[in-house]
Amino acid sequence: MSSIAAPTVPAKKLRNAVIRLAGNSQDGIQSIGGILARLAGRTQQEVMTYMTIPSTISGGPSIFQVHLGSGEVLTAGDEADVLVAFYQHSYDDHLASVRQGGICIYDSGEVTELKHERGITHVGVPFTQATIEATGGTSRDRGKNIFVLGLLCAAFELDKEKITAILSRQFGKKDESVLRNAMLAFDTGFAYPVGDLEKFAFEPGEAGVGRPRISSDGNTMLTLGLLAAGVRYGSAYPITPWSPIMEMMRAELPKYGGIFVQAEDELAAVSMAIGAAFAGHLSMTGSSGPGLSLKMEALSYASMAELPLIVVNVQRGGPSTGLPTSMEQSDLLQAIYGSHGDAPRIVLAPADVEDCFYIGIEACMLAREYSCPVIILSDQAISSRIEAFEEPDLDKYWVDPVLETTPRAEDFKPYPLDKITRHAPPGTKMLGGKYPIVTGLEHDEWGHPSGSPKMHTAMTAKRRNKLVDLSQKLPVPSINGDQEGDVLLVGWGSTSGPIKESAERLRSEGHKVGSMDIRHIHPLPAGLNNAFIRYKKVVVVEINDYGVYGFGQLAMLLRAAYANPAIRSVCKTDGLAYRIREIVTGVEKVMADD
Repeated sequence: MSSIAAPTVPAKKLRNAVIRLAGNSQDGIQSIGGILARLAGRTQQEVMTYMTIPSTISGGPSIFQVHLGSGEVLTAGDEADVLVAFYQHSYDDHLASVRQGGICIYDSGEVTELKHERGITHVGVPFTQATIEATGGTSRDRGKNIFVLGLLCAAFELDKEKITAILSRQFGKKDESVLRNAMLAFDTGFAYPVGDLEKFAFEPGEAGVGRPRISSDGNTMLTLGLLAAGVRYGSAYPITPWSPIMEMMRAELPKYGGIFVQAEDELAAVSMAIGAAFAGHLSMTGSSGPGLSLKMEALSYASMAELPLIVVNVQRGGPSTGLPTSMEQSDLLQAIYGSHGDAPRIVLAPADVEDCFYIGIEACMLAREYSCPVIILSDQAISSRIEAFEEPDLDKYWVDPVLETTPRAEDFKPYPLDKITRHAPPGTKMLGGKYPIVTGLEHDEWGHPSGSPKMHTAMTAKRRNKLVDLSQKLPVPSINGDQEGDVLLVGWGSTSGPIKESAERLRSEGHKVGSMDIRHIHPLPAGLNNAFIRYKKVVVVEINDYGVYGFGQLAMLLRAAYANPAIRSVCKTDGLAYRIREIVTGVEKVMADD
């Protein structure tokens, strides 16, 4: 009697899936997540990642969450469709994050106490033992992350050829045995029998098919934007989560005739960058919150001297050492008002990873045009998460900086009261024979120190008014969703995606809701309140504290600017990215509160 093969069950089609990898930071779960995210950049899928890492050098529990989707992906996901648990503590701590009816794949050699609840399907696979057997024990269990990558590739019918190509590039420069073991672990995971686990496959991606697509993180894209816009000099001191920008600058700037110096401390770093700006070059420095505090005295000098300077602050939890590896948006007031005296500077905030490139371009343009410091407020979430997007057109944005030493006319003044400051680099010939001075003292139009009350008043107004002029030229941010109605959700930085998705959720519940992301934090675009007054409530969503007066930092600025009592706050300080349900619950509470 002939046997009949069982029919092949087609894979279930998915538009989106959230995969949470939970283990220890030493297990390479960031590598798995990064490879899955980079795969999206080689297809038409969208992706957003999120990770937590321990703040201690010795490591500890860590997660990496990947949200893959065929359509627009705005957040890393509220709940996980699939949890991959490497240890018992990974299972115990993160099972609650799995949606009802989701899947938990666990290392059966590590996880023993199972909780059969909410219809979650449990699949036990011996990650560690299977990896050791596949590699002949030569790498112990160090390849189990790649084994898990193979499992996921098979379960979601991902493009195996593209993943193995990524693995080859990632491990190809190492010893031949490293690449061989990685491929053995991956193939073993891909072929491992997992019983009746349902197969999945993503619907075709809907991303555009114009320019080539890439996957990258915020720190990388911000660095590339600054390089493209002509930054050729910089100095800084290492601190989490800013350091990757510094390391990339140190590696890349010499290729373009520039230099980056690791200084002995933060004050020396910003002073060196100011020195390069004085010499006529667009330069940069950067840090996180604690380091920005140490730079403030010198930043006040840069404001007084009106020197173009880029300052990057990748925010983290504070105060003091605070939460070095967690996110927060609590440095906004410091960025705007941190220095002593009236020291105006421009403050920008990228909305997502792709925008990091363009905010870098814009920061350089504004620093040159308005001859003042420009602070870019990134944060830990944007700096490390990975997204997929169209590759920027470098030919369109590339700037080859030229030192402008053309002789200055007889009437040249670096600080004219009726014009924006334009410095002459040292060594530039002055046809009138009168050479300017750059100083931190109050000065006259030639830069010579002046104690005149009238001159100080005039120069203070000059430094202020160029930002007022900028505010008139900035576009009012566009509004997603309803253009008037019950609530306008306002965010900045990494809250951009979550507020947009939260607005969509609230609209599905019958509310008239719009969302707006503010990239230009200081000065604010003129006319912003004309958008606000079309809504009953304006809810500003931030990751900082309500403070003594009950409002987050941006909300407090907006209320001060517009005296609009409809402006309210939804804040939190747990060091984690916003979940949609957190925002929706907060907004519903504000709507119910008269």
